[in-house]
Amino acid sequence: MSTKVSIQGYEGSFHQVAAQLFYGKETTVIPCDTFREVVKIAANKKESDGGVMAIENSIAGSILANYNLLQKSNLRIVGELYLQIRQNLLVNPGVKLEDIREVHSHTMALQQCYDFLDKYKWKLVETDDTALSARHIHQHKSKHVAAIASKLAAELYDLNVIAPNIHTLKNNYTRFLMLQREDMAPAIAGADKASVTFHTDHSRGSLAKVLTRISEGGINLSKLQSFPIPGSDFKYAFHADMEFDSTEQFNTVIETISPLTEAIKIYGVYKRGLWK
Repeated sequence: MSTKVSIQGYEGSFHQVAAQLFYGKETTVIPCDTFREVVKIAANKKESDGGVMAIENSIAGSILANYNLLQKSNLRIVGELYLQIRQNLLVNPGVKLEDIREVHSHTMALQQCYDFLDKYKWKLVETDDTALSARHIHQHKSKHVAAIASKLAAELYDLNVIAPNIHTLKNNYTRFLMLQREDMAPAIAGADKASVTFHTDHSRGSLAKVLTRISEGGINLSKLQSFPIPGSDFKYAFHADMEFDSTEQFNTVIETISPLTEAIKIYGVYKRGLWK
């Protein structure tokens, strides 16, 4: 029985690519228009086995709203994956470069490919989703319209990759989180990373004390992200990604820093993600 997960975007999106790389090619995806919907469906055991959610990009940075969604949910992080975003120019079979008059895609995808697109006098049309653009040119059998999307979108919608890897910056990675409900999330054997949120009493040096204990515990703090606490007067909570050698080491550090915080929550203890 294949895993069924919610994703943001349509079939053929990079979220689906990440889901298949992590869970397997037979993974079933539930396309969602928004990340809020992704979390809602992932949290419902009658609809899914979990969800896949982008959390940060090596160029654009963190998706702050998704940290807030995660904090309010009953979901746990059970894994992660770093996916290189490879953009491709897709057309219907038989269409040649000289036939193209328009290129459709999400605004970010278009921006990532300007160096390639500037070589041509095509009209650039912004859409809601890369994979949706691919689906539309397939459905309309367009002879003069191309889409920028993933190779998976080309496979799903019977399109040809007329120009592969047209993105300007090759070192463009998105980090995806694999989410499951707390009652389903298994203990991960060999876990060496954890995601935690905490806040202190905001007295002088309170954050420094927490960070010092983390360092003294031999843990690498690979990410520290601050967030305003709703309803407070410019007080902040912190999201921390911690890398360690053993879960015992992590648990010891959590016990050490807990008295120095006003609240602490563990989002997940999992294995460091592979780079694909």
